[in-house]
Amino acid sequence: MYAFQYHRPQSVADAAKLLASNSEAKLLAGGHTLLPTMKQRLAAPKAIVDLARIAELKGIDKKGNALVIGAMTTHAEVADSAIVRSAIAGLAEVAAVIGDPHVRHRGTIGGSVANNDPAADYPAALLALGATIATNKREIKADDFFKGLFTTALQDGEIIARISFPVPAKFGYAKFPNPASRYALVGVAVAQTGSGVRVAVTGAGKDGVFRHTAAEAALGKGWSAQALSGLTTDANLMMSDIHADAAYRAHLVGVMARRAVA
Repeated sequence: MYAFQYHRPQSVADAAKLLASNSEAKLLAGGHTLLPTMKQRLAAPKAIVDLARIAELKGIDKKGNALVIGAMTTHAEVADSAIVRSAIAGLAEVAAVIGDPHVRHRGTIGGSVANNDPAADYPAALLALGATIATNKREIKADDFFKGLFTTALQDGEIIARISFPVPAKFGYAKFPNPASRYALVGVAVAQTGSGVRVAVTGAGKDGVFRHTAAEAALGKGWSAQALSGLTTDANLMMSDIHADAAYRAHLVGVMARRAVA
């Protein structure tokens, strides 16, 4: 690693001031992406702003018809939460299949969402559920938040504070994990909401997480795994790597979608 300044603010306001005073500062949540890249000298921020002690960024609450989760809430806390399991049981299952126990006890929902790794699980859940990401400056709909591989609508100095999930009638998530990393080779989230059916795919698209409109249309006519029996996904839109080629990922989208509905 290169030398850097380390800051551990006690409030979002203090964290925002530190970011504003140093354009090369980076936020630290769980650290599963930032710290390895720093160790490999692929990143060299002048300052690290650690969000771990900011109490206002933590917690899980049910407010009206919405489940609200603080950005620094860990995956393990989401997976084990009685509030989450009561409101959106499938979201607890999403958290429960992220990485391994070490990752789940250190990684946070806000860090995962802000990083927008193309194989991460949470982006598909947020997109399918029509979640809203609240920062220290504004609120952003999930449809407007994810912009591509490792790219989001977050601006300089913006810190995710919490994420609000409208409680759906039904929600499910299924993924085909890489056996080593547990990242999704393909993950599909399906939701039956007040505004209709929403389906989101992670781990497969060339541009990251995306909504599968053909699957949404099929499920809108009838909510069943059988409704997706003829579903096809364009392999030209899929990524291809040493773990799975585009055609295989396109096939897995249909398989995982049917499992998620079931």
